[in-house]
Amino acid sequence: MPTHLVLGAGLIGAALTRELAARGDRVTVASRRGTPLPGATPVALHAGSPADVSRAARGTDTIFLCTNPPYPAWATEWPPVFEAAIAAARNSGASLVVMGNLYAHGRVTHPMTAADAPRPAEHKGEIRARGWADVLAAHSRGEIRAVEVRASDYFGPGAGPTAHLGHRFFDPLLAGKTAWAVGDPAQPHAWSYLPDIARTLVAAASAPSGLWGRPWLVPSHARSQRDIAAEVEAITGVAGRVRGIPTPLLRALGAFDAQLREVARCAYQFEAPFLVDTADTEAALGVTATPWGTALAETVAAYQRG
Repeated sequence: MPTHLVLGAGLIGAALTRELAARGDRVTVASRRGTPLPGATPVALHAGSPADVSRAARGTDTIFLCTNPPYPAWATEWPPVFEAAIAAARNSGASLVVMGNLYAHGRVTHPMTAADAPRPAEHKGEIRARGWADVLAAHSRGEIRAVEVRASDYFGPGAGPTAHLGHRFFDPLLAGKTAWAVGDPAQPHAWSYLPDIARTLVAAASAPSGLWGRPWLVPSHARSQRDIAAEVEAITGVAGRVRGIPTPLLRALGAFDAQLREVARCAYQFEAPFLVDTADTEAALGVTATPWGTALAETVAAYQRG
């Protein structure tokens, strides 16, 4: 029976755990509080501790790095987390699958691909780019076997207040009110459905060795937030609307709130088209995005249930 260590019990860690458990795999989920998840054994540890992570990884086939520190803590928390994950993979012999994002791609004028060179536009992208570079270097030296899966902004049942398509978007729309979005809500943006992220992680972890040592982008859907609001109205009959928060206002508010300050720094993702080309993921890993209508209907129904 395949055994896995999932570092992080948040939305992506939980979705991944469900996917692995449904396959009959043995799963341990590690988080600072030892959060229990159905189908998994919980473990409390510090993801930035090489000793803790290496101990939890003994006897596992795969380590999935799905942690996500708060934005203001990225500079201090991500480097030791990457160091600990690399050490644990080296010490245990487990493969390492890194859950990534698109921040390292920076400002783009074309649909992003896995072959794009990193061009981060701000420090969070630089942090993620350095972390993956360290992982890839260890892979290239033959010390570990590693791969990265990069998703765009996620959505789906359970997406909370920090998600762009979470409670702060759907709750106002379902109440017939105004949802406030970062940037220009008329710009098309790539959205990754949580179950599709989990399926891509599993597919990457199950791929032949020749498909490791590189990133894969999660198959996603391109929609503007304004279009999504119209589709929500078509599903529910409730007429809400979406308006954009200008980036200068976000920057001003960020002077008093560290989280908003970091949101403002990556608002460029919502000021112009922010799209992905995932043809290689679909062809090589056999993963496709859940049909948009299905994903949106399931998401809306979850928010309607509260």
